[in-house]
Amino acid sequence: MTENYYLAAFIAVSALATFATRVVPFLFFERHTEHPLVRHLGRYLPAAVMALLATIFLQRSAHWDSGLPGLDALIPGCLVVAIHVWKGNALLSIATGTVAYMIIQQTGVVTSGL
Repeated sequence: MTENYYLAAFIAVSALATFATRVVPFLFFERHTEHPLVRHLGRYLPAAVMALLATIFLQRSAHWDSGLPGLDALIPGCLVVAIHVWKGNALLSIATGTVAYMIIQQTGVVTSGL
Protein backbone atom coordinates (compact mmCIF):
# COMPACT_ATOMS: atom_id res chain seq x y z
CA MET A 1 0.00 0.00 0.00
CA THR A 2 2.91 2.33 0.70
CA GLU A 3 4.09 1.80 -2.86
CA ASN A 4 0.80 3.18 -4.21
CA TYR A 5 1.19 6.39 -2.18
CA TYR A 6 4.77 6.73 -3.33
CA LEU A 7 3.74 6.24 -6.95
CA ALA A 8 0.85 8.73 -6.64
CA ALA A 9 3.15 11.31 -5.02
CA PHE A 10 5.74 10.79 -7.75
CA ILE A 11 3.15 11.27 -10.49
CA ALA A 12 1.73 14.37 -8.78
CA VAL A 13 5.16 15.99 -8.37
CA SER A 14 6.11 15.14 -11.96
CA ALA A 15 2.86 16.59 -13.29
CA LEU A 16 3.30 19.76 -11.23
CA ALA A 17 6.91 20.21 -12.37
CA THR A 18 5.95 19.67 -16.01
CA PHE A 19 3.06 22.12 -15.74
CA ALA A 20 5.27 24.72 -14.01
CA THR A 21 7.92 24.55 -16.74
CA ARG A 22 5.24 25.22 -19.35
CA VAL A 23 3.48 28.07 -17.49
CA VAL A 24 6.37 30.02 -15.93
CA PRO A 25 7.80 31.38 -19.22
CA PHE A 26 4.39 32.74 -20.24
CA LEU A 27 3.93 34.40 -16.86
CA PHE A 28 7.46 35.81 -16.80
CA PHE A 29 7.73 36.98 -20.41
CA GLU A 30 4.20 38.32 -20.77
CA ARG A 31 5.31 41.91 -20.14
CA HIS A 32 8.72 41.54 -21.74
CA THR A 33 7.89 40.34 -25.25
CA GLU A 34 9.44 43.40 -26.87
CA HIS A 35 12.70 43.10 -24.92
CA PRO A 36 15.69 42.73 -27.31
CA LEU A 37 16.94 39.59 -25.53
CA VAL A 38 13.58 37.85 -25.84
CA ARG A 39 13.34 38.80 -29.52
CA HIS A 40 16.91 37.58 -30.11
CA LEU A 41 16.19 34.24 -28.39
CA GLY A 42 12.93 33.87 -30.29
CA ARG A 43 14.70 34.39 -33.57
CA TYR A 44 17.84 32.27 -33.16
CA LEU A 45 17.16 29.69 -30.45
CA PRO A 46 14.89 27.37 -32.51
CA ALA A 47 17.52 27.03 -35.23
CA ALA A 48 20.25 26.43 -32.67
CA VAL A 49 18.21 23.72 -30.96
CA MET A 50 17.49 22.03 -34.29
CA ALA A 51 21.20 22.10 -35.20
CA LEU A 52 22.07 20.55 -31.85
CA LEU A 53 19.44 17.85 -32.27
CA ALA A 54 20.67 17.10 -35.80
CA THR A 55 24.26 16.79 -34.55
CA ILE A 56 23.25 14.41 -31.78
CA PHE A 57 21.10 12.42 -34.21
CA LEU A 58 24.00 12.01 -36.65
CA GLN A 59 26.38 11.06 -33.88
CA ARG A 60 24.10 8.52 -32.20
CA SER A 61 21.94 7.12 -34.99
CA ALA A 62 24.20 6.80 -37.99
CA HIS A 63 26.13 3.60 -38.73
CA TRP A 64 29.64 4.95 -39.14
CA ASP A 65 31.21 1.52 -39.63
CA SER A 66 29.16 0.51 -42.68
CA GLY A 67 30.21 0.54 -46.33
CA LEU A 68 28.77 4.04 -46.73
CA PRO A 69 29.44 5.62 -43.33
CA GLY A 70 26.71 7.88 -41.97
CA LEU A 71 24.61 7.80 -45.11
CA ASP A 72 21.69 6.13 -43.33
CA ALA A 73 21.22 9.29 -41.27
CA LEU A 74 22.44 11.88 -43.77
CA ILE A 75 19.85 10.97 -46.44
CA PRO A 76 16.82 11.55 -44.17
CA GLY A 77 18.47 14.67 -42.72
CA CYS A 78 19.01 16.18 -46.16
CA LEU A 79 15.47 15.18 -47.11
CA VAL A 80 14.10 17.06 -44.09
CA VAL A 81 16.04 20.19 -45.02
CA ALA A 82 15.06 20.02 -48.69
CA ILE A 83 11.35 19.54 -48.01
CA HIS A 84 11.34 22.25 -45.37
CA VAL A 85 13.02 24.73 -47.71
CA TRP A 86 10.67 23.72 -50.54
CA LYS A 87 7.35 23.60 -48.67
CA GLY A 88 8.08 25.47 -45.42
CA ASN A 89 6.02 22.93 -43.47
CA ALA A 90 7.82 21.56 -40.41
CA LEU A 91 5.36 18.73 -39.82
CA LEU A 92 5.63 17.50 -43.41
CA SER A 93 9.41 17.66 -43.45
CA ILE A 94 9.85 15.91 -40.10
CA ALA A 95 7.32 13.21 -40.98
CA THR A 96 9.00 12.58 -44.33
CA GLY A 97 12.43 12.37 -42.74
CA THR A 98 11.14 9.98 -40.09
CA VAL A 99 9.53 7.71 -42.68
CA ALA A 100 12.69 7.76 -44.80
CA TYR A 101 14.86 6.94 -41.79
CA MET A 102 12.62 4.07 -40.72
CA ILE A 103 12.54 2.62 -44.26
CA ILE A 104 16.33 2.77 -44.42
CA GLN A 105 16.68 1.17 -40.98
CA GLN A 106 14.12 -1.56 -41.60
CA THR A 107 15.34 -2.53 -45.05
CA GLY A 108 19.05 -2.07 -44.32
CA VAL A 109 19.56 -0.92 -47.88
CA VAL A 110 22.10 1.82 -47.07
CA THR A 111 24.00 0.00 -44.35
CA SER A 112 24.54 -3.04 -46.59
CA GLY A 113 26.28 -0.88 -49.18
CA LEU A 114 23.45 -0.35 -51.68
